[in-house]
Amino acid sequence: MSSRSIEIYVRAQAPVIRGSGIAWLSLVVALLLSACGTAASIGDRAPEYAAAGKNLRSFSTTEELAQYLRSDSETGPLLSAHRGGAMPAFPENCIATLERTLRYAPALLEVDIRMSRDSILVLMHDDTLDRTTNGKGPLEAVKLSELRRLLLRDVNGIITPFRIPTLAEVLAWSQNRAIVQLDVKEGVPPELLVEVIRRHGAQNRVVVLVYDLEQLVHYSRMAPELVYSAVAETIEQAEAVLTHPDVDPRKLMAWTGLNEVNDEVIAYLRRHRIRAVVGTFELIDKRATEAGPEVYGALFDRGVGVVATDLIPLAAQALPAQR
Repeated sequence: MSSRSIEIYVRAQAPVIRGSGIAWLSLVVALLLSACGTAASIGDRAPEYAAAGKNLRSFSTTEELAQYLRSDSETGPLLSAHRGGAMPAFPENCIATLERTLRYAPALLEVDIRMSRDSILVLMHDDTLDRTTNGKGPLEAVKLSELRRLLLRDVNGIITPFRIPTLAEVLAWSQNRAIVQLDVKEGVPPELLVEVIRRHGAQNRVVVLVYDLEQLVHYSRMAPELVYSAVAETIEQAEAVLTHPDVDPRKLMAWTGLNEVNDEVIAYLRRHRIRAVVGTFELIDKRATEAGPEVYGALFDRGVGVVATDLIPLAAQALPAQR
């Protein structure tokens, strides 16, 4: 990113960032130290990542990854960065944002996957470009070469210097660094997703999110080596997942609900060594901004294995090492 780009962006933030000069200085430093590029740029700025080194995670095999994610491992509770951990100046689904998130905790990095017109998998939550970029219209109608010209918007809607990354770039960046959770949106062929993961040898660092038993079975038959996060919001759903002959329970996490904590389901999953995930990125996150990180600590005390949050810096304070 050029100094001119930084100057333009900082000036654009004026309506959003008010107050002390420290806030302005923090923004400039963050932008100077960040770029939403490919993995090739990381090595050139190695000293920048020294502070986050303790939060990096690397596994030799899928089995090691799966063991790390088991509820009875020595890992302790974990955080999942919803849409990568977006914050002012750092857009959702952006490599610079993923890098930033790892400065706070060894978080699982949840990103959204969609497909361009020319069948390239890219990071994007919405099916249109309007909210998160300076483009317009449906993403599926745009080729990658055109998507590359667009700039991402941050959580305040301000245009940043960062661009839409491909899944291939994120998988390359994540090697020896992080666990990436793939929230695969409608229209993405499972076969294509698995092919990209295998091509990059990323089986040891990805978790594929699935939304129902049928989808889980389809993926499990096609790619039994991968780790999955399945929906188990009721005992019945949990039992169906864990007893299906085509599903390997040793390679599972379980989504148990958004802003709901079902103690019965969580206890059932823990008996089967399955880590329970609770989404907090709406009501519970709001409560935590008012009451503090103890809100997340209470979830961990109830057996929640992963808190999926929009507030990684705050939630990180509730991890056992920080409590």
